[in-house]
Amino acid sequence: MSDRPRGLAGQANLSRMAFGYATSQILYAAVRLGLPDLLAEEAVPVARLAERTGSDPGALHRLLRALVVLGVAEEGEPGSFTLTPQGRPLCADHPWSMRSSLLLLGDPATWQAWGALTHSVRTGETAWDHAHGSPLFDHLARHPDLSAVFNKAMREGTERIAPALPKAYDFSGAQTVVDVGGGNGTLLAAVLTAVPGLKGILFDTAEGVAGADEEFRRAGLSDRCVIETGDFFEAVPGGDVMLVKGVLHDWDDRRCVALLRSCRRSIAADGRLLVLEPVMPSALGTPEAAGAVMSDIAMLVYTGGRERGRTEFRDLLAAAGFDLTEVTPPLGGSEIRILVARPA
Repeated sequence: MSDRPRGLAGQANLSRMAFGYATSQILYAAVRLGLPDLLAEEAVPVARLAERTGSDPGALHRLLRALVVLGVAEEGEPGSFTLTPQGRPLCADHPWSMRSSLLLLGDPATWQAWGALTHSVRTGETAWDHAHGSPLFDHLARHPDLSAVFNKAMREGTERIAPALPKAYDFSGAQTVVDVGGGNGTLLAAVLTAVPGLKGILFDTAEGVAGADEEFRRAGLSDRCVIETGDFFEAVPGGDVMLVKGVLHDWDDRRCVALLRSCRRSIAADGRLLVLEPVMPSALGTPEAAGAVMSDIAMLVYTGGRERGRTEFRDLLAAAGFDLTEVTPPLGGSEIRILVARPA
């Protein structure tokens, strides 16, 4: 059998991957224009969409055809388009909305950072720092609009796994859970909702906790949760269970140990630390491995952190005075696992 058909198939697959940046920008443009929400309920003619989005009708029609090819939209009557089920998570009101994640990934600042990936690989430097002249979190502090998008995107990612946490870990017997670097409180709210009587402390920077008051009010948890701000490298509030989700992979080993030592100084003697992160597997042929590897590259671009394997996590925790006692299966179909540790 000739290798030519196989070679052509491989070439086509590589071509799709190479054109991935265009797919990302097509989705970004659609979200920026508000197309998913406009198309969610009924088919809408291009002329009306152009008027409502302030777009050139011809160029908009071409974008809509691209969305059809991607499976995000479909054309009914000629020139009228509606959203497909696959496209519904792009809507702002979808329970698992990806709208803010698309706005973050397609933002020019993010776009520019990914353009510096080659520099990052050659030098080991963080691509974001090279592209913008400052670290990601410093940049966000100076750009409140992008910071708001970033925080919403982090919330979207947390919402997808938050309900699985109280099912995967038994919080009964705990009195106070501290969410370290917990953003707007999405994860903590899920835990407190699932465990009546449990008290919570949300701890992050002032920018990070933006919107947390509303999150707890909406969940009816305002009387069970305190919001505190500060620097988790210096100190964190005390409790008998501490959550650290999606934080360690942002930092190098030295900063991770500093953060974990802050937790160690404050945690109850019989407390538990729950680290929620992807865990890099030794074999790469699984969906979980693919998610961890792609997240690892993203950390190279954004923060200079990285994803770690079990041994690396064990060593980090030991350096901060913790013993790693358990690693759970992935949560909710994601690549996130719970690494359970106790004070040594």
